[in-house]
Amino acid sequence: MTARFLRIAIVLGLISAVGPFAIDMYLPALPSIGSDLSASSGAVQMTLLAFFLAVSVGQILVGPLSDMIGRKAPLYGGLGLFAAGGVGAALSPTIEWLIFFRFVQGFGACAGMVVPRAIVRDLHTGPEATRLMALLMLVFSISPLLAPLSGSIIIGHLGWRAIFWVVTGAAVAGIGLLAFFQAETRPPEERVGSGIRTALTSYWYLLRDGRFLALTFISGFGISSFFVYLSGSSFVFIDHFGLSPFQYSLAFSFNAVSFFAMAQLTGMLTERYGLERVMRVAVAGYMGLMVLLFVLTLAGVDSVEVLMGLLFVGYGFLGLVMPTTTVLALDDHGPIAGAASALMGTLQFAVGVLAMAVVGYFSNGTVLPMVTGIAGCAFAAFLLAQFAAGRPDRAAREGAPAE
Repeated sequence: MTARFLRIAIVLGLISAVGPFAIDMYLPALPSIGSDLSASSGAVQMTLLAFFLAVSVGQILVGPLSDMIGRKAPLYGGLGLFAAGGVGAALSPTIEWLIFFRFVQGFGACAGMVVPRAIVRDLHTGPEATRLMALLMLVFSISPLLAPLSGSIIIGHLGWRAIFWVVTGAAVAGIGLLAFFQAETRPPEERVGSGIRTALTSYWYLLRDGRFLALTFISGFGISSFFVYLSGSSFVFIDHFGLSPFQYSLAFSFNAVSFFAMAQLTGMLTERYGLERVMRVAVAGYMGLMVLLFVLTLAGVDSVEVLMGLLFVGYGFLGLVMPTTTVLALDDHGPIAGAASALMGTLQFAVGVLAMAVVGYFSNGTVLPMVTGIAGCAFAAFLLAQFAAGRPDRAAREGAPAE
């Protein structure tokens, strides 16, 4: 592994982690925000939903923009907007202002989620891209590993507003990393012909590519299962099982370790067995474990050890699913990698928000609604994997945007 390869992974991973850090660090603050701003739990949850909605909408705009003007400029703009939203959130006098500035933050965060994937595609394809994507995810894992723990500590000593000052500082640090350690990967000669018309043509082409959509929704349902866990786990672990907020943070980090540790094996496994095979086996393993968890829960097994154990192993399989599906989906779309990455992110977040809303409607503080949502997402990903495997959808590729 070259020093350049490692440097790119660290820089892109840290930039990608800025947005999720603002989610994971923020979760322990929700009760304090409601109390301090005299807001209902539903209003406080709107601050989280506003962030997700902004990320979903913003990606569809940022991706093609990075094809038109290069990768670094949208990252500068996104990190700057994120920092501005962080300052506004820290100073918000009411829940309405906080919801607004969380939306601004989410809109800024979307660049860090879209553009790094396009940069990976600019530089590599196949197993090399998978290895870089997995290493990027290892750096990215700082967020779910450290954010909940550090967030609970900061809230306990400095209050919830300090969270937003910390994530604003992280965005400023990201701007510095981008300026000094990341080169532009889409030179001017490759931007020729890129424009709004090209972006619309690219989206229309991608929406007719059945294989791209299937791979996107495989990872989308994988992410959605984690979103369901994200939105319901605090109620299940703290209210239902009686864990303290600190113990909950440890449990949250425990599952993240499995996910990101297994993601590091994707480069080795795909070189030996191929991207398609690793993806299909990982999806099947994840689905099998989550369906088993659902059946046990339905049968009356109500154990925190069983829940954490099966989620730990299951999220290990999911750690193999995410980088492989991302690389497979982008491999054939180098000329429009920004648009493809953006559409992928938008569709994934749309499915995630929908899954959160549906499971949230049925949530009652017990394990079953959360586990049902996770198992349902895993089963949907498994069904799509059967469709996506095999040869690329050549018919849809007729008339593809030219490089």
